[in-house]
Amino acid sequence: MSKPTSSPILRLLRIMARLRDPERGCDWDRAQDFASIAPYTIEEAYEVADAIARSDMGELKEELGDLLLQVVFHSRMAEEAGHFDFDAVANAIADKMEARHPHIFGSTIHDAMAEDRETRWEALKAQERSAKGAVSAMDGVARALPALLRAEKLQKRAAREGFDWPDPRGPAEKVAEETQELDEASPDERLEEAGDLLFAAVNLVRAYGIAPEEALRAANDKFERRYRGMEELAGGSLAGLSLDEQEALWQRVKRSETGKTP
Repeated sequence: MSKPTSSPILRLLRIMARLRDPERGCDWDRAQDFASIAPYTIEEAYEVADAIARSDMGELKEELGDLLLQVVFHSRMAEEAGHFDFDAVANAIADKMEARHPHIFGSTIHDAMAEDRETRWEALKAQERSAKGAVSAMDGVARALPALLRAEKLQKRAAREGFDWPDPRGPAEKVAEETQELDEASPDERLEEAGDLLFAAVNLVRAYGIAPEEALRAANDKFERRYRGMEELAGGSLAGLSLDEQEALWQRVKRSETGKTP
């Protein structure tokens, strides 16, 4: 096997440059812009997370490559427009990581136990946001985040300013209140009231120290697993069964998961 003449990342950068070449490139790659590529970037990030959840290291390697390609793609388009290139992206994150870890890279030795790491990390990020002109504690929470995750981040930002319930009782009462309001809402009001209920539920879950996104992901997995178990017991689709029959299958699957005789 011949010895590579350059690093893998330089090879990837050259490939992307060729794909975007105005004369010899790929029609599809040349037609893309930041907005058209953004959905693929988000999708690849989720596929990385999925491979991790399945502990599939072979798949993780491939998905990380797909995600890296997205960074290279965006960097190439920015370079063509005269904004920045891949090296600038890499240097920017390297500078940021050094700045956010003064106890590792700084000249002053910090006592890691004397200061809460998360507090220090958030303080440094707040300084970065302020340097960029942020005027609100809400600035910098990306709108493109999944709604559940964004709700948690917004609430955490508010909590750091002291705007938070002291214990789970407050958000629990708020969930009950919002449930009632959704029940009484007119058709035109239901979307807003449903959002208020979900936002309150995030607050309640967070009050117990649980990450809402992680909790809902686990609930999704459990529901899918149990529904597949119902289908297996039914020998196929559940569409022809009554609701009572479906409920009986659901209970059998639940009992089987706890080791009880179905």
